[in-house]
Amino acid sequence: MVALIGDFESQSISTLLQLIDKNVILVPLTTATRAQHDYFFDSALVDVVLEGTESRRINHGKSHVLVELLRRKNHAGLVLFSTGTTGRPKAILHDFTVFLKRFDTPRPTLKTMNFLLFDHIGGLNTLLHTLFNKGMVIAPKSRSVEDVLAVCEEHRVEVLPTTPTFLRMMLLSGLIPDRVPKSLKIISYGTERMDQPTLDGLCQLLPNVDFRQTFGMSELGIVRVKSKSRNSLFMKVGGEGVQVRVVDGVLEILSETKMLGYLNAMSPFDSDGWYSTKDIVEEEQGFYKVVGRTTEVINVGGLKFMASEVERIALQYSGVELAKAVGKDNPITGQHVELTVQQNVGGDLTKNELKGYLAERLQSHMMPKRINVAAIAVGHRFKRM
Repeated sequence: MVALIGDFESQSISTLLQLIDKNVILVPLTTATRAQHDYFFDSALVDVVLEGTESRRINHGKSHVLVELLRRKNHAGLVLFSTGTTGRPKAILHDFTVFLKRFDTPRPTLKTMNFLLFDHIGGLNTLLHTLFNKGMVIAPKSRSVEDVLAVCEEHRVEVLPTTPTFLRMMLLSGLIPDRVPKSLKIISYGTERMDQPTLDGLCQLLPNVDFRQTFGMSELGIVRVKSKSRNSLFMKVGGEGVQVRVVDGVLEILSETKMLGYLNAMSPFDSDGWYSTKDIVEEEQGFYKVVGRTTEVINVGGLKFMASEVERIALQYSGVELAKAVGKDNPITGQHVELTVQQNVGGDLTKNELKGYLAERLQSHMMPKRINVAAIAVGHRFKRM
């Protein structure tokens, strides 16, 4: 079990590929999560830690039945960690030898930026897909909007895989469309729910860029997705070895590339291997749109709605960069809404004006009882926390 601390630069990539060839069980990490590394080492039963040219051994004396299964097969393994938004991060174990089989079939590739991180299944998939198909990966100097667009221009990047939060920041930066190079053909987005106002704004400003939604969870491996159109949040989910169904409005997936299991938690799969994504979806002619998470349902006096609907309206207000709505306990109505908004740089935002704007567009039970103007935490993977 080898923890490799790095990023998408030459030494980390070279070490990553050599470790795969040696059939180690790999735990990719970044310096951004250093405060959690001891927890990660313990949860993933790490034996060796590599960072740059330094290495050290950990004598933990622990074992796990799933790890021993991989060792008996002499297969490479991959351990990724959940973001930990609902408790401590879970250690997700994949059979990496099986995971790599998806790259046996040659596919076309474009010059791609590795925006998604070294410890993220999407970032690793971008790297391996591009290298296996003899493409070129471009590493960003940093993940600020200005630097990402500068590197895209310098290296004539054709594909930018990123997150809705980053795209929202890019939309409000004032740098597009002028700083977006003509080489950029595709922007893909995933890892969290996209809001329609942001997608509409991007599609209007960048008419020659194809916007494609991605969908996947570390527990399931990579799931193929096809957007209904560049400006639609509806997507078709599936592909070879993947089945989907909707149970009580929640998307469930059965995948041949699913994880072996958690190393520090109970299995989330049912007896037939189905996984509940916890994503509430709308269905339209075989396409699905994620409208929220089961954990984001707010119930005010028996009237249920999604936090995302409050956020969607708030994001349409001029000066709001990010928004997060949550349900809070209320002794009379059961719950009420509290809304936090982050002001756009240079924006002019007052609570009273925002409250009036929301009151004209939201039903009374959906109105926030409290509005906070404050910074909204964005994690190292550019997802709202």
